[in-house]
Amino acid sequence: MKDLATQAERHRERMQRKKEIVDAAIERADQEKGLLLIHTGNGKGKSSAAFGMVARALGHDMRVGVAQFIKGRSDTGEEAFLRHQPGVEWYVLGEGYTWDTQNLAQDIETAQRGWQLARTMLQNETINLVVFDELTYPIRYGWLNLDQILIDLKNRPAMQHVIITGRNAPDTLCEIADTVTEFRNIKHAFYSGIKAQKGIDL
Repeated sequence: MKDLATQAERHRERMQRKKEIVDAAIERADQEKGLLLIHTGNGKGKSSAAFGMVARALGHDMRVGVAQFIKGRSDTGEEAFLRHQPGVEWYVLGEGYTWDTQNLAQDIETAQRGWQLARTMLQNETINLVVFDELTYPIRYGWLNLDQILIDLKNRPAMQHVIITGRNAPDTLCEIADTVTEFRNIKHAFYSGIKAQKGIDL
């Protein structure tokens, strides 16, 4: 019993020190601003994490805009549920993966037309959170002007949050972001021959 009591006291002391550190960090974090978040990396879950934040924002009665740049399908679970919620604007701007379309001129035109629509959300002060799903791909392929995108992001309303998803996010984009998370692939069912599952991948 004495050893247990000693362990309990040491645990309490450690947790107290940790609490003091956390409380001090919270006290220092006194700024409020619209955040730019980047979800990148080769792992699964970049878009899913962004849509989780959409649900969180809606729980706070915030208005949300979503633009999907590559995916051309409209049968995913997140779209089926979220796009019909009050306060959501949802646009599927892609026409499918590049290996499906196999039409470079069409892909470029689609991406550029999509960004023009996306810009309207960045200029709309009533939209609190904007998700640009898989935006990194048309940037990487050179279909969109990165410099113009950076300007548009910097000129958005001061309290508007933006989440950008996709692999290989450009360094210049990550540099202006407030939070960058890299998703790492350790193991994926697809590579074991398992097709995309409803509720998990779709």
